[in-house]
Amino acid sequence: MACSIVMLIGLRFHPIARRGACGKTRVVPHNRSLRVYPWKLEYRHHAGAGNRDERDERPRGKRRVMDTDVIIVGAGPAGLMLAGELRLAGMSPLVLERQPELRQSPKAGGLGGQILQLLRYRGLLEQFEAASTNPHPAPRFPFGGVHLDFTHLADPPLQALSLPQPRLEGLLDERALELGAEVRRGHEVTGVSQNDSTVTASVLGPDGPYQATARYLVGCDGPRSRVRDLARIPFPGTTYPEINRLGQVTVPDSVTEPGDGDLDVPGLGRIRQGFTQTDRGVFAFGSLTSGGLLVQTTEDESAGAGADDDAPMTLTELQDSIRRVLGADLPLQEATRLSRYQFQARQAARYRERRILLAGDAAHLFPATGIGLNVGMLDTVNLAWKLAAAIAGRASAGLLDTYHAERHFAGARGMFQTQAQVALRRGHDPAAEALRDLFGELLTDEQPLRRIGALIAGTDIRYPLPSPSQHPLTGTFAPNLTLHTGQGTTSVAELMHPARPVLLDLADRLDLRDTAQDWRQRVDIHTAETDHRPADALLIRPDAYIAWAAATGEPAGTAAPMLTEALSYWFGTPL
Repeated sequence: MACSIVMLIGLRFHPIARRGACGKTRVVPHNRSLRVYPWKLEYRHHAGAGNRDERDERPRGKRRVMDTDVIIVGAGPAGLMLAGELRLAGMSPLVLERQPELRQSPKAGGLGGQILQLLRYRGLLEQFEAASTNPHPAPRFPFGGVHLDFTHLADPPLQALSLPQPRLEGLLDERALELGAEVRRGHEVTGVSQNDSTVTASVLGPDGPYQATARYLVGCDGPRSRVRDLARIPFPGTTYPEINRLGQVTVPDSVTEPGDGDLDVPGLGRIRQGFTQTDRGVFAFGSLTSGGLLVQTTEDESAGAGADDDAPMTLTELQDSIRRVLGADLPLQEATRLSRYQFQARQAARYRERRILLAGDAAHLFPATGIGLNVGMLDTVNLAWKLAAAIAGRASAGLLDTYHAERHFAGARGMFQTQAQVALRRGHDPAAEALRDLFGELLTDEQPLRRIGALIAGTDIRYPLPSPSQHPLTGTFAPNLTLHTGQGTTSVAELMHPARPVLLDLADRLDLRDTAQDWRQRVDIHTAETDHRPADALLIRPDAYIAWAAATGEPAGTAAPMLTEALSYWFGTPL
């Protein structure tokens, strides 16, 4: 459900060796060895793994053993992305997933928005595109019953990548394991407790119950998050009554109109691509560039009576729904994707409760497709490096709290535009039709079209940073500048592959490089030239957002102190 928009546009301990997304067996690098004692299992971490030993002077039989740095509950896209990011930051995450195997049901059809640029900044986008059967679909998207068409723009503000969620999770799982994360499948978290220094998860695994302890725990366990409930974090909002059914299907040639792709439904006549409203619901379909159709129905909640939310949807169920909505049978052949869902508009009141944090669908649910994975995976990229700083003892006061401040803000922006979509699509009277027509007419102009595209993509977000710097780039995602250095040509994206902070000097400012020298073990310092430089220097966080910028020609008397303040706030006191 989280990213169905993409399909409408083109329209025991974890074994060391396991099969990857490519089907080959790989050896997972482990950074710790297991020592077995009669009274418990105790992990000893190898030096350099990014962990801090918990010194406990109590007798071994009574001491609490630190199993890992961060426990991640849930091995969906958000949890696996977080695991990989934590490993890049030198931390040891433990992922606990209640399902015994990787999911095979394609809840989402791909990725869209800002997360694609972030994947480019991690050096992963080409790999993800190679796994897609349609890596560059035409940029056409639905928006609350209105169609957004960016195909005439040379640089569309919203792009997508067709990648079924099972394949996406396979790639993220493989990456996390190759980086050294531990993923335990078939391990269900049944309880959580915390104190001033640790958090403990009670787990039911294949071999029985046990406990795991960490410095922090992150709930990435989806809409019905047990972690959120156990932490007593309110999840206010609305569940909309309509039942939505979605299928990627093929139909006989006899019902497809040549040339325009409309459908000729027996006993009903022609149905145009897009949304068709009837007295019994909404039927929508679009042609896929990879072949076949994406078909969707929306009905009143009573039409889903008796359906098990956890049971896979069948082709027969979709056909029955189409018959109820249209009053006629649409012949369907093969289905490569089927899903059923209800829209919800919910956001956690807070993303942090002491040592327990939330990310992904556990933190927010949006009442429209095409945004959930984008926002959820970006949550984890924002969180990982801040958790690492807190665990390593180099975080400034309040750094971890900026996770809630920034990502709750981003989630609220997502809620803003998706609830606007609800208003556009739910009305069925002439006034509602007029509203949709007017909205569609406005979007024929480039400026509002670009603005809506950036809003959906999340590229318009500017975090409300505490820095007094008023440079317009501060708080925004760093642009992918082409950089010319003494070693050749590179880019901002390539500098961000290691997920480390970067001070990028674009004006040969020795004064600013000298200011940053005390942080050189934490911050990579680069000097480069670029065409039409937007600033003299940029301080870029590991999540690729700009923490500080020096205006072109800004005097050292103001630039250096502001840089010192930003370095201290985001990356700790100097070494």
